[in-house]
Amino acid sequence: MTILYTHPSCLEHDPGQYHPETPARLRAVLEALDSPAFAALDRREAPAVAADDLGRVHPQRYVDRLLAAVPQAGHVGIDADTVMSPQSGAAALHAAGAVVAAVDAVMAGEATNAFCAVRPPGHHAEPSRAMGFCLFNNIAVGALRARAVHGLTRIAVIDFDVHHGNGTQASFWDDANLFYGSTHQSPLYPGTGSTGESGVAGNIVNVPLPPLSGSQAFRLGMTRTLLPALDAFAPEMVLISAGFDAHRSDPLAQLQLDEADYVWVTEQLVEIARRHARGRVVSSLEGGYDLVALGASAAAHVRVLMSA
Repeated sequence: MTILYTHPSCLEHDPGQYHPETPARLRAVLEALDSPAFAALDRREAPAVAADDLGRVHPQRYVDRLLAAVPQAGHVGIDADTVMSPQSGAAALHAAGAVVAAVDAVMAGEATNAFCAVRPPGHHAEPSRAMGFCLFNNIAVGALRARAVHGLTRIAVIDFDVHHGNGTQASFWDDANLFYGSTHQSPLYPGTGSTGESGVAGNIVNVPLPPLSGSQAFRLGMTRTLLPALDAFAPEMVLISAGFDAHRSDPLAQLQLDEADYVWVTEQLVEIARRHARGRVVSSLEGGYDLVALGASAAAHVRVLMSA
């Protein structure tokens, strides 16, 4: 069984009229997952994240400062890309809480896997810095919950968003029991993610792809580099930063993937989780800015999770 976590506040985070990280993104995903093909999803409302869970990734002073900056009305810019509205704090707390709840449910055997349809996204959020549309690092918070509360030792995050997840990499850099693997376009924001960025004992594996790379380059990078490293790491849980902005229709980047690539990569990750992690997978939405492509890609991804 697959659990779907979301929360109404994630639709109320509004970075502004012309911002690409629009509430319509989440509506597109939820509408795609509302068809009869997804009737078997166990749909749950995400709780707000607890302070202890946030604190494993983000210092309390950062959390306090960020939440204090949430405006009563209008918008506040954290940087040129990252903007908050009155419901942004609640949305960020529930987005991180979704991944925590998903980890708990999968560890309890309530489902084989889970997908968190949430925003704001998280993989650019560094421990003490919001950036790249991201406030809290949802996937890192969930990963450290799996270790601290459920006693897992080896936890992996795989990130196929078109942008490198600098925040997740920074959170995992010094910990050999945390694995971060990323395919991403390079050069592109945020400018990190070179093959030389390998953390401690090779626990960081980056596969940068040049603009206009398509399915073949993506699958070769996965098959030759990232997936063998993940298999050798033998994770006890696989978490996925599921960004769908490497799609050929996406306006913010120039990779050339399509829904079939997201089916393929999800199948590969599910198989590795089956071998090493009793099938345990938790996925959370990151980027994706063409609404039609985003909905179709997320649906393709979740369909594979449901068949696992």
